[in-house]
Parts: sequence; C-alpha cells; structure tokens
Amino acid sequence: MNPQQGRTHWLWRQGRIIRIWVFVLLLLVGLWRDQQQWFAGGPRGEEGQRQRRRRARWLLKELISLGPTFIKLGQLLSARPDVLPPEYVEQLSQLQDRIPSFPFAIAQQLLTEELGERLDQVVFIEEEPLGSASLAQVHGARLADGRSVVLKLQRPNLEVLFRLDLEVMQQVAQLLHHHPRWGRGRDWPALALQCRRVLLRELDFGLEAEYAARFRQQFADDPMVRVPAVVWELCSRRVLCLDYVPGLKITDRQGLLDQGLNPREVASRGLGSYLRQLVVFGFFHADPHPGNLAVAEDGGLIYYDFGMMGTVSPLLRSRIRRMVTYAASRDAAGLTEELQQVGLLAKGIDLGPVRRLVRLMLTEVLTPPFSSGVLEKLSGDIYDLVYGQPFRLPPDLVFVLRALSTFEGVGRTLDPSFTLVDIAKPYLIPLMSGQDMDSSSKGTGTEAFLSGLSRQAAEVGSRALGIPRRLDESLARLEQGDLQVQVRSGDSERVLRRLVLAQQSSGLATLLGALAIAAAILSTTMSISPWLALLPLVSMAPIIKGWLKVNLRLRREERLPGA
Repeated sequence: MNPQQGRTHWLWRQGRIIRIWVFVLLLLVGLWRDQQQWFAGGPRGEEGQRQRRRRARWLLKELISLGPTFIKLGQLLSARPDVLPPEYVEQLSQLQDRIPSFPFAIAQQLLTEELGERLDQVVFIEEEPLGSASLAQVHGARLADGRSVVLKLQRPNLEVLFRLDLEVMQQVAQLLHHHPRWGRGRDWPALALQCRRVLLRELDFGLEAEYAARFRQQFADDPMVRVPAVVWELCSRRVLCLDYVPGLKITDRQGLLDQGLNPREVASRGLGSYLRQLVVFGFFHADPHPGNLAVAEDGGLIYYDFGMMGTVSPLLRSRIRRMVTYAASRDAAGLTEELQQVGLLAKGIDLGPVRRLVRLMLTEVLTPPFSSGVLEKLSGDIYDLVYGQPFRLPPDLVFVLRALSTFEGVGRTLDPSFTLVDIAKPYLIPLMSGQDMDSSSKGTGTEAFLSGLSRQAAEVGSRALGIPRRLDESLARLEQGDLQVQVRSGDSERVLRRLVLAQQSSGLATLLGALAIAAAILSTTMSISPWLALLPLVSMAPIIKGWLKVNLRLRREERLPGA
C-alpha cells in the first residue's frame, strides 16, 4: 500500500467511525426520549407509540444505509425483545439483506484467486446472479461432469469492514455497560462479543460447508427434507459450491396450490423438521426465514444458506424438557422457577408479579377457546416485562425463539388456522418423557407414559424429602436476621401515606401559627422596631407553599379508589 492509498484508507476509516458514532448517539437519544413521561404522552401513550414506530422505520433505513455489518446486526437484534422496544423489533424482523450485486468481473477474479486450477472444473457460469445479499451473491454454474451447481461468492473487502464496524460496536457496548440505567441487568459487552463471534463465523464459507454437510447427514433418512450436497473440491474460505436444488418459495401459497400441494401440510412439515432438529439432533438452522426455505415439486422441504447454525446443549434440552412439563401441568410456580434457572429471568427479583403473569398465560392463553380479553390483560405488562426488567434472553435461546417465531409466521401465511402447539404435540410428548424421537418410537405409548410418570413421582418425592431441610434452613436464617419477610398491602400503604401527609400538614400549620404569634408580639412591642415583625411574615411564605402542596397531595390520596 503506497502512501496515497494509506492516507485514503485512514480517511475512510475515520469517516466510517464518525458515521457509526453519530448513528449510535442519535439512536440512544431517541430511546431516552421514548422513556420520558413528558415526551409524546409517555412511553405507553398512543402518541408515544406512534413516535417509536416512526423512529423504528428510521432505524431500519439507517441500518440498510450503513451496509452489511449493520444489516446483520439488525437481523440479530430482531430476536432480542429484551434489548429494544417492541416497535423496533417488529420493524427489524422485516429487515431483508438484498443489496445490489457486484460486477461479474470481480466475481471471476475472486474465483481465480480462491480456486486456481480447480476452476477448470467449471465449464459455465451465469453472469447474472441468482441472488444478492449483504455477505455474498450466488451464481448458477455447470461442471464438466454435467452437474448443475451454485457458487456463493463473498463480497470483496468484507472482512476489513466487518472487523472495523464490530470494533466500534464493542466500544459502544462498553459505554452502555457503564451507564447507570441501560447497563443495569444487561451484559452489553457479552452481547457484542456474541454478535462478533456469529458474524465473523459467517465470513468463513469453509465452516459453512461443514455445517451444510452435517445438516444434510441429519436428514439422510428423510426423503421429504432436502439439503444441497457440498462440492468440496470447489470450496474455500470465500467460495462455497453446492448442488443446485430448485424449488418454489415457501410463502408462495398460490404457487403451491397450482402445483396441487396442500399449504398446511407444507407448513406442518417445516415445523416438524425444525422441532426434530431441536429435540433429536440438537443442531438446527438458526436463520430459517422464507428466503432460505423452498418447496420441491413433490412437496419436499428444501433448506438453503447454512452460515448461521445453532446448537442446543444437553443441559439446555433438559431445562426445556422441565419447562414443557411444568407448562403442560399448568404449574406456574415451577415454570417461573425454571425460567429463572435457565436465565430468562434476572436474579434477585420479586417473582410474585411474574408468577401471576405466567399463571394467567397458562390458564387462559394456552387454553382454547381463547378469551377475547387476554391480549388486553397482557398488553399493559408486555413493555415492562420484555423490554425492561425482569426478563432476559440467554444467547442459547435467542436463535431457538427466533426460528420458532419465523416458522409460526410462515405457517400462518400458508394456513390462517395454523397453530404451533397442535403441530408440536407429537414432538413435545417425547421431550416431556425425556426420550428423543427415535428411542420413543421403539417403545409403546404406555411405557413412555409410565416412564414419565415415574420420573415425575421421583421428582415430587425428592422435593417432599427436602422440605424439612429447607424449613430448618429458613428458620436458621430468620433467627440470624438474614431472612426478611415483606408484607405488602395496597390499602395499608395508602393509609400510611395519608397518615404521614397529615402529620406533615399539622407540623407546618403549627409552625405557621408560631410565626404568626411571633409577628404579633414583635409588632406590639414598643422597644423593638415594628419592621422586625416583617421577618416572621416573610419566612411564612415558603412554609405556606409547602403546606398547600401537602394538603393537595392529601386530598388526592383521599380520592383514590379503595381508600
């Protein structure tokens, strides 16, 4: 790099850093204003919601203009309702990474640099790309042996851009982490590190080839799930070659009907394949948006793009199994405790309100026919319980929840009566019984039921045996002063507030009376200048103001219902 190129690169780098920081500061100012009661009627007012939707659309445009790194960051944040308000998450979920393609001459140069002599195996490449996204573009090609393939080519200089943008975002995360409000309860540096790890992995197409091969092996015994084969000899860090597997876009409902396919069966097959990835394999496609899913002529499901994959650890699968069991038995207390253990709830919070919300969801939301008032009951708590305290989304669950919500959206597009719970039942039963799909199919349903029942009985027995020990520990803590019992009552709190205000009012009135008497005495004393009587009168002004405020508050407390 000559001096002129070095100076140009330095100027570009500094300009890029300034551009990112201006965007971040504008976003933070907007989020701060959204939380203020004086702005647009407060966070929950209709005007406030309109302002947030308008700002969310601005955020979407800014992310697209900032380029590939921020498009990918926006897609990751669309799965984090604990980080951004609902209006922002809704807009980001629509984020598409389709941007203009780069010239075919650059594509040829990249292939020559990456493949060298191996490129002789490719006899034809389509100049017009089949698709163009933020990280790469895809060209159709034909090999010397007659196979039709697709070549995924990474955009030039992408790694330099990614590393600079992610370095700045790491600095932003450190700033947020030390903020007294935004840093409370959120590990921003860990979130930035996770985004960095995920995005840099996507730049390694050799790793994506390994993911694709592993994913294809999982469904080798299922003819209705298709995964393109990897052409290993034509792969590198910036080039990926896969077999060409054409299909109809999964959300094209009319196209499916024209081919004689049942849209509901297609949706069920898609969700079933995904639940199998979670329950059986523990290795799943983490970005199943409609652009990465297609349908073959016979109704088979086709997966594309394996750059973003996720894993479910055995410990997390065990936690999910217990959560499903508690939900099925409508055990709100057990489910709330498990949510805290898995990391969905912050530590050290009052679980009472959360437990009541969980109980409401279990008894009404998950029990058909659905009550028309459920959404109204929940809407007031969604903002505080998801975006604010106390809910959290652990990294392990982010992509699971995102993919499930994506599949549910696809299912409803194909069939308005599609319900995730009904389709998921055959996969949740073995999950509850502690078996995977393959092992459960070998035994009878009675055996699976008895096995699950025995496990639940053992769990109840172990909890019962532990009750005396827990009582003894609680009593010991109570004697030592380590355990505090709090009793809350809305009526008693209001009575206490009125009592305090009444005492303040009486105290101020007594002080005013004393000052009035002092002024009268000073004004009638002949040996003292009458002007001194003005001193008590002047000092009465702020006390009168305070007395009026206290009495107004006291009257408002008396007007509260239930007082």
